[in-house]
Amino acid sequence: MSIDKTSAPAGRQTAENPEAAAGSDVAVDPRLLVREQGFAGYLGEFKRKIRAGDLGSIPVVVGLIVIWAIFASLNSNFLTAGNLSDISVAMVGTGMIAVGIVFVLLLGEIDLSVGSVSGVAGATFAVLNITHGMAEWLALILAILTGAAAGAIHGFFFARVGVPAFAVTLAGLLFWNGFMLQILGSNGTINLDDSGLVAKLSGYYFSDVAAAYGLAVVAVVVFFLTAFFDNRRREAAGVPSRPLSEIIVRTVLLAVVAFAVAAVFNQYKGLPLAVVLFLAVLVITDFVLRRTAYGRKIFALGGSIEASRRAGINVAAVRISVYAISGTFAAIGGLFIASKITSANQGAGGGDLLMNAIAAAVIGGTSLFGGRGRTWNALLGVLVIVSIQYGLALQGIASPVQYMITGGVLLATVVIDAVTRKTQKSAGRA
Repeated sequence: MSIDKTSAPAGRQTAENPEAAAGSDVAVDPRLLVREQGFAGYLGEFKRKIRAGDLGSIPVVVGLIVIWAIFASLNSNFLTAGNLSDISVAMVGTGMIAVGIVFVLLLGEIDLSVGSVSGVAGATFAVLNITHGMAEWLALILAILTGAAAGAIHGFFFARVGVPAFAVTLAGLLFWNGFMLQILGSNGTINLDDSGLVAKLSGYYFSDVAAAYGLAVVAVVVFFLTAFFDNRRREAAGVPSRPLSEIIVRTVLLAVVAFAVAAVFNQYKGLPLAVVLFLAVLVITDFVLRRTAYGRKIFALGGSIEASRRAGINVAAVRISVYAISGTFAAIGGLFIASKITSANQGAGGGDLLMNAIAAAVIGGTSLFGGRGRTWNALLGVLVIVSIQYGLALQGIASPVQYMITGGVLLATVVIDAVTRKTQKSAGRA
């Protein structure tokens, strides 16, 4: 990796000279600032990020707080344990699909087929398991593989043949929707086993209070140990690391959130299996994107295809794999949706599912321009969308208004993304 020799001294001078830092937009590692200036270093770095348009997840977090506050003031049932638990389970199907969309958006591309692919996965499972009597676990695996294959086909035509992703996935939307209708047959609906494996994906709860609190403990401990030993490795390598006090503060904040969520779940039916699986997916995919060479290749392609090609990255292979990942998560999301209604029907994958999945990724903070985002954005975005849906439903507001409000939130997010990108360019950071 090449190093900009002109910017490195500036960074050191800024870290050593608070006056210089105050009047400069040069990016400085906050871990250096906090060691030199303490809280003032954090504050200065935060102001610099705001000036440079690096807002991160701040807008969506603030927006979510405002949404919850508004609906809580309108209806006292919104923040009840039962409603919040229902929201958490309802968001998983769309959230899984949004995780795959994040991968595609990081390339600066789009996948319009995920709704239809999710419907095909649910229909495939129902036909294999209910109609043909195949074992549930095998039918489940084959349904997921169907989604992966569909995504890989889209990726092949996009990466190898050169067909625009918009056209390929639009064709996929139509083809897979027709394929789903074909395999469902004239009846159009296949009911699933209420006590079966897929039904339990969204219907099973760990009723023991120790489950929710135990998961919270595990999350907090793993976070602290990961941050602590990562710092030890950075110190050994002679690169900037966070002070122990900061790690402790971050751990305490995570503990407050984790135990609050666990307490809410335990006031209702317990810890939902769907939420556990969704969090596991987010942790694994975030690790893949941020900690592996494959993840860095995806970000590199989103930044510059030509530069990535010259760096020796197999552009076509990465593109095909990303669309295969998108198809895989579309299939997983489709199975969760089928689990929620315990059936596969002709309406699966239709309606506003596609738009909600894309909107969730974008609202959560993934850039439409590629190269910026995390899979945790899917969680934030889908939480916003489902919260709006449930809040308006409690008020008895019709679907047309829900669509308009969700569209307005999406437009506001895209505008913020575009303005942020322009600000970063003017600041020399994009």
